[in-house]
Amino acid sequence: MNIGWLTLLLLLPFVGAIATMLVPKAKALTAKQVALGFSLVTLVLTVIVAIGYHRNGAADYAETHTWIKAFGAHYALGLDGLGIVMVVLTALLSPIVIIASWNDAAHGRWSEKSFFAWILGLEALSIGVFSATDVFLFYVLFEATLIPMYFLIGGFGGPQRSYAAVKFLLYSLLGGLLMLASVVGLYVVSAKHGAPSYLLADMVKLDISQNTERWLFLGFFFAFAVKAPMVPFHTWLPDAAGEATPGTSVLLVGILDKIGTFGMIRFCLGLFPNASQWATPVILVLALISVLYGALLAIGQTDIKRLIAYTSISHFGFIVMGIFALTSQGLTGSTLYMFNHGLSTAALFLVAGYLISRRGSARIADYGGVEKVAPVLAGTFLFAGLSSLALPGLSPFISEFMVLAGTFSRHKVIAVIAVLGIVLAALYILLMYQRTMTGPVRDGIEKLKDLNPREVLAIAPLVILIIGLGIFPKPIVDIIKPAVDSTMQRVGVTDKAPQIPVTEGQK
Repeated sequence: MNIGWLTLLLLLPFVGAIATMLVPKAKALTAKQVALGFSLVTLVLTVIVAIGYHRNGAADYAETHTWIKAFGAHYALGLDGLGIVMVVLTALLSPIVIIASWNDAAHGRWSEKSFFAWILGLEALSIGVFSATDVFLFYVLFEATLIPMYFLIGGFGGPQRSYAAVKFLLYSLLGGLLMLASVVGLYVVSAKHGAPSYLLADMVKLDISQNTERWLFLGFFFAFAVKAPMVPFHTWLPDAAGEATPGTSVLLVGILDKIGTFGMIRFCLGLFPNASQWATPVILVLALISVLYGALLAIGQTDIKRLIAYTSISHFGFIVMGIFALTSQGLTGSTLYMFNHGLSTAALFLVAGYLISRRGSARIADYGGVEKVAPVLAGTFLFAGLSSLALPGLSPFISEFMVLAGTFSRHKVIAVIAVLGIVLAALYILLMYQRTMTGPVRDGIEKLKDLNPREVLAIAPLVILIIGLGIFPKPIVDIIKPAVDSTMQRVGVTDKAPQIPVTEGQK
């Protein structure tokens, strides 16, 4: 029965954003409390939806209403295993960011309440993007997510915030423009087959010629490669993450950038299966370059936040590799990686933010001996770093292993070379920890305060989930697997059967 659960999920943060803005400017604390309250209610509702999905499947959450009849556009929402995982991640990170960023907007260009209102606005739009089952609706929401992120970076970031925000916007708009061309192309193809429709269920039935499919695929893929981001479309991310507040960086890398890899699965593989296979060799090479290039640049960084941003470029390379390996294990691993990367990078950015706010500097050279004066902060920083480098027993390890195993079964050379990314990850994480946390206590570090209860509260859910899913990832894998199987069937590829050596005695 259609009870509008997804519409309610989408509207709650929007209402919260408006309510937050209506709070008088003099009552900044009340505005924060209102924003946190709405984000927590959204999280609770998301958990209810996720439990219902796990028990009954996606049918209960489908909503379809005619929107623009002449275009064949619909207000259509629905969930599959990929969508529900990303909606849960969005709803989880939003209240964590609000708690962690409680005092981060005090010196911004605009009022504190606008900072938290934009967070809720981004949450609402992201939930809509991950739930949209109409291509036109997806495109509108995809572009709309740029608005709150632009203001979060440009209004509350560091000294170069305007430059970083404009660069982020220009790159994203360029990708969106090419996607728009493909969206229009889909309308033309759909109209030739009768009444136009942007519904995904109708789009997958279209008979598209080979050349047309490839051109349409490229428009979507370029937009998603910019968003992900992949080399060579990545240069906006270090600037944006380096200038943004830590909480904004979490939303940027943990949620917004995932729209790129989400779109590759939902639209590139789902709508253009033949073109996806055609482009696979080039995309795998680009993904491999992203893995190694991002890791190498991370090693050479002198700024903590920019270092974390480059690690994410490397991690996104792994995710894209798993997607276009075109194996069920690789695709499952990539989807799981999207969720786990959101957790580990959120922890790393937030703890780095705590550290930077105390010292007033993001330069690695300004630190040393922190573990002697702030052991809880240092320990949490080490845990987040070990999670980022995919230490066995923590959740990113499972997804990274699945990506590499799935890739190896079909593209052995790519997978073998990509393993170097794991080695480099250990290098850049451990070097960063050594330079900032160990050794003699540097001047200015002696009075560094350890984490307070609010900061521990923000990090604790991430730590629990990273450990829990590292030990027992089955609940999420079970949700993801049916969507992966459906995508594989749509692309028309099957996993290779394992080759068992035959001994002389068995012949």
